[in-house]
Amino acid sequence: MTKGLSLFEKRRRRNRTALRARGGGRPRLSVHRSGKHIYAQVIDDAEGKTIAAASTLGADKTGATIEAAKAVGAKVAEAAKKAGVTQVVFDRGGFLFHGRVKALAEAARENGLEF
Repeated sequence: MTKGLSLFEKRRRRNRTALRARGGGRPRLSVHRSGKHIYAQVIDDAEGKTIAAASTLGADKTGATIEAAKAVGAKVAEAAKKAGVTQVVFDRGGFLFHGRVKALAEAARENGLEF
């Protein structure tokens, strides 16, 4: 089943499987990073809808830096709180939990999201 998959794809699948097992029906804070930008969404998988989203596209802090990731984390946490969401599960995708992904997660925690 996993033959021929990249290491990134294997990590992403393993992470999603673990999230489903321990998620408890909570929304998912999904993170994607590219070379130029970082994106975060709070997704309700039961309804298949995005509750809140933030990215560096069109933001004050542009680019793929740790400072920009912190700003995106704070922004998505504020948007989620406005929508009435305080508890989420963190979906890092296939990305390792360090650098920009870690900075985004810590900023979201500091601004009121629990995961």
